[in-house]
Amino acid sequence: MRERKTWRARILPGMAAEYKRRHDEIWPEMKETLTEAGICNYTIWRNGDELFGYYECEKGKTYAEKVQGESPVVARWNEYMKDVMVMEFDPENGNAVQLEEMFAFRLDE
Repeated sequence: MRERKTWRARILPGMAAEYKRRHDEIWPEMKETLTEAGICNYTIWRNGDELFGYYECEKGKTYAEKVQGESPVVARWNEYMKDVMVMEFDPENGNAVQLEEMFAFRLDE
């Protein structure tokens, strides 16, 4: 079973359209980095200015976090997004803080 990663963030006031535009034009090298990290089924939802992200990790969460944490592409992307959003990062690994799972219904178990 793939491990799952979740995160939460906030779009800065008036920046929702810009946030969407940047993700509609995501860099090819960012997609390559996500693929290298074993990340798949990546989705981001929005409710007002709140964002919720979810992805699955084919190679495990630890590996995905390591690849992203060491990637200059991800560092550049995070810097690029600073003027449109606020996200809390884990000081230990530099990745988005994982949300606590409270309930799961899975057909694959």
